[in-house]
Amino acid sequence: MAEKMSFEKSMARLEEIVAEMENEKLPLDKSLKLYEEGIGLAARCSEELENAKRKIKILQQGKDGGIELADLPESAFNS
Repeated sequence: MAEKMSFEKSMARLEEIVAEMENEKLPLDKSLKLYEEGIGLAARCSEELENAKRKIKILQQGKDGGIELADLPESAFNS
């Protein structure tokens, strides 16, 4: 099985695919293969971003005046 690409490498590859597909002289079969690869990369990147959002913690002032760690509010996920 191929090694999973990092988020950064996936995004860079996605940018390469977009640039390549903007070439009007690209054959249809090559365009379709790039499109399929791009859709897969976009889905994987989206999933990684959603997982990262869920892990984010924020510091907030507690009732006693101290600092406490809290989950990022769900409203932040609807951007």
